[in-house]
Amino acid sequence: MTERALIDDIRAASRLMVRELGFMDSTVAASDYPPSAVHTILEIGIRGPLTSGELGNFLRLEKSSVSRLVRKLIDCGELRETPDELDARSKLLSLTAKGRRTLEALHAFGRQQVRGALATLTEAEQQTVREGMMLYARALRQSRVEDGAETA
Repeated sequence: MTERALIDDIRAASRLMVRELGFMDSTVAASDYPPSAVHTILEIGIRGPLTSGELGNFLRLEKSSVSRLVRKLIDCGELRETPDELDARSKLLSLTAKGRRTLEALHAFGRQQVRGALATLTEAEQQTVREGMMLYARALRQSRVEDGAETA
């Protein structure tokens, strides 16, 4: 297989995954939210309280986009802002009770989606998928970091 064929196959698979996971839809994961909002809820739920700046860096979103996104999720009752005890100039974003319920629904939806796909594969194939996706995700990030596109 040529390098170009390999690259084109990986790109095609990536596009198919984006479509199959529903990221071309205006809302995702059986929620009423766009992908950036779903990722915000997931990451704050997994990582714990974050500042808007940390969230923007992690999700690779512009400051103005993060500001609008956070405001919408606060207005919808999913997030709350609290003063950062270590830095009075900053506010920490955390999930509300509603946000925690949404998080659990997102996890349930995502797990079911993956469970359904994995059910069509052998155990060895499942492990191959896991290892390949983890390697590829790390390689994408490393490539971006090495290209200087990431700030610390």
